[in-house]
Amino acid sequence: MFIAHLPAGYLLTRWLQQRLKTTEYLWIGLAASILPDSDLVYFYFIDNRQTLHHEYWIHLPIFWLTVWIAVLVVNLLAKSRKLSIVSTIFLANIFLHLILDTFAAGILWLYPLWDKSFVLIDVPARYSSWVENFIFHWSFLVEILIFIWASAVLLKERKKNHLD
Repeated sequence: MFIAHLPAGYLLTRWLQQRLKTTEYLWIGLAASILPDSDLVYFYFIDNRQTLHHEYWIHLPIFWLTVWIAVLVVNLLAKSRKLSIVSTIFLANIFLHLILDTFAAGILWLYPLWDKSFVLIDVPARYSSWVENFIFHWSFLVEILIFIWASAVLLKERKKNHLD
């Protein structure tokens, strides 16, 4: 995914805010929706593109499952509604990122049991640039639709808030 992580994170966070009856923590959802791609800094500047960035620890579901279990334990001990809301928004957006990456890029969902990536759509290498291969593939339309959907929701909310 190139352009859909942040808009999808916006949609998910706004939906969660409604369900959790809060208007706070949008920025946490947005940050979490793109956090796994922070490994691109390492990918380009340190690793010199030697390892697919979806194989780094920050893109591994087992890492985030471990974090989720730890957070559940802390939530049970702390009994804090605020912590529960923040962790729900944060981890839901992390897993949304991984689900979206499964669409056309691949995620190691069963690692360390199995080192094969799960990917729904194969994007063939038709162009010299990997970016062009993704942007000119039909699956990029899904990203555009997510972007349009999030934009429409945002505009509707801004219009409603302006009228209130």
